[in-house]
Amino acid sequence: MPRPTKLADAEIQEKLRSLPGWTLADGRLRREWRFGNFVEAFGFMSRLALVAEKMDHHPDWSNVYDRVVIELETHDAGGLTQLDFDLAAAANRLAENER
Repeated sequence: MPRPTKLADAEIQEKLRSLPGWTLADGRLRREWRFGNFVEAFGFMSRLALVAEKMDHHPDWSNVYDRVVIELETHDAGGLTQLDFDLAAAANRLAENER
């Protein structure tokens, strides 16, 4: 399967408007969540890991107790691609189901 190409700045800004909670930070998509506790945070990460693996697109993320921070970029494309926006949207849907 061919890898997606890097999006232009205008495309990124347009797509970002449809992703509540996500921002651009150093050329990456970034979002932070707070969950009720560590188990909820880790459960979210576990479910998103399965989605990311199916997409063959893996996030840069961290977890400290109830907090999960995700940063996305397509390294082999040198910036943001549709894959990043698709994974961000999936993360939003999973996090919403946690609440």
